[in-house]
This record gives sequence, C-alpha cells and structure tokens, in this order.
Amino acid sequence: MQSLIERLSSVETRRFRGRVSAVNGLLIEASGPPQALRLGAHAVLDAAPGTEPAACEVVGFRGETALMMAYGDLAGVRPGAGARIVPEGVAIRPSRAWLGRVIDSFARPRDGLGALPDGPADYPLKGRPPCAHARQRLGERLDLGVRALNLFAPMRKGQRLGVFAGSGVGKSVLMGMLARGSGADVIVIGLIGERGREAREFVEDVLGADGRARSVVITETSDAPALARRRAAYVTMATAEYFRDQGLNVLCLMDSVTRFALAQREIGLAAGEPPTTRGYTPSVFAELPALLERAGPGPEGSGSITGLFTVLVDGDDHNEPIADAVRGILDGHIVMSRAIAERGRFPAIDVLKSISRTAPEVYAPEEAPLAIEARKLLAAYADMEELIRLGAYAHGTNPEVDRAIAVNAPLEALLAQTRDEASSIEESFALLAGVLVEQEG
Repeated sequence: MQSLIERLSSVETRRFRGRVSAVNGLLIEASGPPQALRLGAHAVLDAAPGTEPAACEVVGFRGETALMMAYGDLAGVRPGAGARIVPEGVAIRPSRAWLGRVIDSFARPRDGLGALPDGPADYPLKGRPPCAHARQRLGERLDLGVRALNLFAPMRKGQRLGVFAGSGVGKSVLMGMLARGSGADVIVIGLIGERGREAREFVEDVLGADGRARSVVITETSDAPALARRRAAYVTMATAEYFRDQGLNVLCLMDSVTRFALAQREIGLAAGEPPTTRGYTPSVFAELPALLERAGPGPEGSGSITGLFTVLVDGDDHNEPIADAVRGILDGHIVMSRAIAERGRFPAIDVLKSISRTAPEVYAPEEAPLAIEARKLLAAYADMEELIRLGAYAHGTNPEVDRAIAVNAPLEALLAQTRDEASSIEESFALLAGVLVEQEG
C-alpha cells in the first residue's frame, strides 16, 4: 500500500505546453516551460490539417531553446505549432504475453495478432545496470546449439559476446540458430535498422515457430528515423530486464550495435556535437557501454541476461572504431569470415580469431585438451595453407603439419552446420573426439 501511495504521489498532474519556433533540417526548435523541457523529454506537436501529430524527443539545447528530433515524418510541422510536453522519463510495461510477438520501438504490435497487454510495472528505456558488486557471478554453461561455439567459444549464463562480421556472411542465420538451439528460458531479439524485406523472413523462416514461441522480437527497419532505431535498442534491453527480474535466464540477441551507433551519430551531429573518429560523435562512445552493461547477471534472486551483440564491421575492417570499442566492453568475440563464407562453410565462424574469456573456467577436464588440440591443428594448417594449396609442401616435412592436413577436412565438416540443425555440448565434443581419434589412428 505504501509503495502505491508513493507512486501516486510522484505522478505529475500538471500539463505542459510549448511552441515550435523553427524547423531546421532534422531539428525542431521549441520553447516552453524550463521545468518540462529537459533532455530526453517527449513532445507531441499539433498537426496541420490532414497530417498526423509528430512525436518528438528533446536531444539538446541551444541557449534556452530546446532542440528536438521527430520519431516520424516532419510533414506538416510548422513554426508556431503547439507542443504537448511529457517531461517524465519514458518507460514500457512488458509482460509474459509479449512472448511470440513482434513489436516496434513503441511496443506496438507489428504482427497483426492484436493488441499487447501491459505488464504490472514500468521499465525505463534508459535503465541503469545493477550495481557491479550487487550482481551475481556468471552462471553455469549455456548450451548454444552451434558446434563451433560450444567447442571453441563457450558461454556462461550472463556473459556477453560480440559477433563481428561484414555484410552478407550469415549473421542473421546464426542468430536464428542460436534462438532455436540455445538453452535459454526466453529470447529477446532486437532487429535494429534491419532491411525491411528481411524482417519478416527472419521471423518466419530463420527464427521458425519453435524459436518464436519463446521470443520477443523488437524491430525498426532501416527506413525508420534515427530516434526510432535507437529507441528499439533501449526497448530490447528493457524487455530483457523484465524477464530477468522474473528469475528467468534471458538470451538477448541484438542486430546490430553498429546501426545503433549510426543512429546515435545521426542524432549527435544534428544536435551540434563535434564529429570525431570517422565522424562518430562523443555521445556514441558514451552510449555504447551504457547500453551493453545492462546485459549480464542480475542482482541476487533474479535471473540473468546473456548478450550476443552483432557488429557490422565497416569494409571488413575489424579494427574500425565501433568494433574496437565494443570488443573492449564485452566478454569475448565471435568473428565471422567472408573468406570462409565464400568457400561454402556455414556458419562462417573463424574459430582461430574467436575467443570467449570464460572458456578456461567452463571446459570440463576431458574437453579442454580436445579444444586445445583442435585449435593447434587448425592453426598449423592456416600457417601453411598457401604452400599446401600450391603443392609446395612436401609430405613428411613436419609431422604436426601432416596431421593438420589429414584432420582439416573432417574438422571443417564438423564446424559446418545447417540452419535447422542443433548440436548439444556433449554431442559436439563426442564428434570432435571422434574426428581427432580417427585421424590419429
């Protein structure tokens, strides 16, 4: 009862109004009560006849003038238009009924299955991660259903990994495999700036009926305004936090962090921030850890958010600014290689460049030697690959290279996996042991 009284007493009963003073490109300048116009406040602008009201957010200030950007089309916005201002923080109210649904950045249904019921509590879009020292430690090992990851980049519940890849090498398919084959209780998927054509295909074909049944999909396509694309990432994390607080182990898949950063760059440049490395504004590098740190183990008594965040590397440059920043925040990285994809092995995971920082802690005593030996053999083959393909390597020159050549084709076949195939941890290591023992014999 006391908490209800406190919530009621904190409800803002006043209504604030402002007025548009200018429209400059993507920016709307507005004036209004100083106590209402604060960074992050929302406003709905009065519409011209025949147009929809424009929802906006305050992204900066110039003197006492608020700088706003719109969540939709600016058609019909004019100087002098009135604005209804909502100063309090923006939140959503997730519920278990959202499972199996596709929603947008305003938690509106996009799957034609009817209205979404609200949950019992508000979850702020820009929530803060739990206190570092109040968090639980990482949980037990999580079965990802993908052999290459179970063998060479294992994850614990609450861990965060990045998936680094160029365009067209199979990131979305890998996400679908993880959603269907992982051992998580709930999957929350954020499709940030995805191609409009691929959004429905991902849900119906890649994710499939089984994966969709325990998933919530949040999507804003590439044609959406920058504010909507950024908001989709916040809604993804807030939804994952709700299920975590229900004591569930959540797998949060976000595709992609790069498009979130591009949206924040667009907002920052419009608000007057100075461009820095490759045009990215300082706020981009402040927002990345604020977003990614929300994933991880929850406080005592709650569940965890295991995060897999894709990074679309610019020009296949894995040292570009966003990839470099994300790699320093997360607990490991999975690298997908265009060269591997071009020779037809999917998922195109380069296991030699992929690493999980928790691998030494999760391997069973009999598993670690197998993974280490397989890595050594793959590395030995990679070092001599050019000579081998040219026919310049003479068999018998190096016993380790000879074994690497013998085992390479079976290992490549082991790492290949179809979209609808799932492989448990035990099955993955049994198959690896069979390959190594057979070739040794």
